[in-house]
Amino acid sequence: MASRATEIRKGQVLEKDGDLFLITEYEHRTPGNLRSIIQIKIKSLSTGGVQSMRLSSADSVDVAFLDKKAAEYLYQESNGDYIFMDSENYEQFPLGKDVVGDKMGFVKPNEQVEVTWHNELAIGLALPTSVVLEVIEAEMAVKGNTATNVKKNAVLETGQPIKVPFHIKVGEQVKVSTDTGDFMGRAQE
Repeated sequence: MASRATEIRKGQVLEKDGDLFLITEYEHRTPGNLRSIIQIKIKSLSTGGVQSMRLSSADSVDVAFLDKKAAEYLYQESNGDYIFMDSENYEQFPLGKDVVGDKMGFVKPNEQVEVTWHNELAIGLALPTSVVLEVIEAEMAVKGNTATNVKKNAVLETGQPIKVPFHIKVGEQVKVSTDTGDFMGRAQE
């Protein structure tokens, strides 16, 4: 679907040369009494390459139609694929590491996620901004380090390694940011 350059925004996905590009930066400039220009940075969803584009306000670009569907994570196969089930029609489908990236360290089996589709092809996975997971392994605290902002290594129930403060013990529920993978605090009961 073609849209004018002034109508696009950060976060949208464009189709260009048979590839999909995510708009990561958008800036509308009007230098002095000259015509306005739109400066954007786009990231290829297939290669990860980043490039800049300069558009005039009269230019048009193709915005990709994306469909988001709720799905339930079931299990991981021996070949590394992750198996999900569509929450509407209960059909199961695999997603490879190229689609899910490193996000699966924050997803437990039977949890809901949002899968982004383009022309029947899964292109991304969206998680909530934070999740609550149990600490299953943690280093012992060393006396004297508890007063400073020193962190220790721990492992979450999904197998994801994380840095936590020294007062966190095995068995505690912690809140973790899915964007950065950082410890956000103890989970509220």
